[in-house]
Amino acid sequence: MDERATKKVVIDAGHGGDDPGTIANGITEKDYTLKISQYIYNRLKDLGLDVSLTRNDDITLNPNERPKKVQSFYGDGSDVIVVSNHINAGGEGFSYHC
Repeated sequence: MDERATKKVVIDAGHGGDDPGTIANGITEKDYTLKISQYIYNRLKDLGLDVSLTRNDDITLNPNERPKKVQSFYGDGSDVIVVSNHINAGGEGFSYHC
């Protein structure tokens, strides 16, 4: 069996709720990280992977809650992949980091 198929994935949509992240040119980071994370979640689900989202709507996860939320799905074993999505504003606009 392909080793990747045994992995579990947690998608973390950065920011949210009271924490908007970067705001520039009418774009709010928390909104786009959620949309990107939902897309990745749905794509991985379609491929048959075990996948979870830290947030599926505009809620606040403070820095102490976020790691606990990530670990609440599958624990902290080596079979868990965490993807935390953020979009940073730079001199030329936004750049996407995952």
